[in-house]
Amino acid sequence: MANTYHQMYIQAVFAVKYRKAVLHKDWRKDVFAVIGNLINETGCKTIIVNGVEDHVHCFLGLKPTVSISELMKTVKAKSSKYINDNNFLLDRFEWQVGYGAFSYSHSHINRVFKYIENQEEHHRKKSFKEEYLKYLDEYKIPFEERYVFEDLI
Repeated sequence: MANTYHQMYIQAVFAVKYRKAVLHKDWRKDVFAVIGNLINETGCKTIIVNGVEDHVHCFLGLKPTVSISELMKTVKAKSSKYINDNNFLLDRFEWQVGYGAFSYSHSHINRVFKYIENQEEHHRKKSFKEEYLKYLDEYKIPFEERYVFEDLI
């Protein structure tokens, strides 16, 4: 649309079901590339996708005609299908229900990019659950901890 300008940066974070550490290093970069392509296919712009064995961070420029909920629904469904179709695991792969979405200004792009880029190093010191609860606290998002994560099996 003519004369429509936007700049919306979102970090979306989501976990493997039950936070299982199954995103193996030898193929997870391929999955992250697929996720980045899926984001781009919606008209949004992938800045970086990275994560570790049990969760993923997607940093993107959101197109205003795309809802975050529809974007995450598509990304999670199609990336799950990719993992399952390629038989990366013996069991059926699923993402945990839900996601976190956090907004940033243009001045935060480099800081968020570097943070996501260094996920392996970061998670040597802090668990995903600690990281995620910190985000919810920092962004003043009300939550009940018992509903944030499905119990580990």
